[in-house]
Amino acid sequence: FKKFPNIMGVLNLTPDSFSDGGKYNRKNLGYNHSINLYKSGSDIIDIGGESTRPMSKEIKLKDEWKRIEITLKKLQRKKIPISLDTRKSSIMKKGIKLGVKLINDISGLKFDDQSVNIIKKNNIPFVIHHIQGNPLTMQKNPRYKNVLLDIYDYFEERIKFIRLNGIKHNNIIIDPGIGFGKNLKHNITLLSKISLFHSLGFPVLIG
Repeated sequence: FKKFPNIMGVLNLTPDSFSDGGKYNRKNLGYNHSINLYKSGSDIIDIGGESTRPMSKEIKLKDEWKRIEITLKKLQRKKIPISLDTRKSSIMKKGIKLGVKLINDISGLKFDDQSVNIIKKNNIPFVIHHIQGNPLTMQKNPRYKNVLLDIYDYFEERIKFIRLNGIKHNNIIIDPGIGFGKNLKHNITLLSKISLFHSLGFPVLIG
């Protein structure tokens, strides 16, 4: 796993992301911010065109692609490693053609049933992300029997799913999804016991 980066910079090309929505989605601001993140030590830049903050709604495919296309093309020329944050297989396909190195789907490949096929066909590394519900519902009183074991079981199920669908490579990262269908206690428990997930045999992404 030495080829995987250690630090991921995040670029939200959206008007409504919870932390920086609207700051970088005009003209060259997204491209310039990506360059700054890379120069400041980010090994890969995670670019998304659809906000997945609590209570956010799905947007149209064409709108998502319009937000990210120009920035992806500019960064491709700079050969800066790019992770693509999307739930849609057609966006994944277009991004891979523009040199995207990692797929980061917050739905764990559940949102679009063609996503797993795009990843298989292109043999591309990807993140298995955990979320309870979807961005619109995830923070409405999230509940677990045992947050650690429930999410561990989810990862085991997802790994089984991708193997049954013919993805044989191990270029996989798991992300327990801090803040994605978790309350403060869930988040603190996950962070304090994060070593549990290393037993699955994959690198762990924390955002």
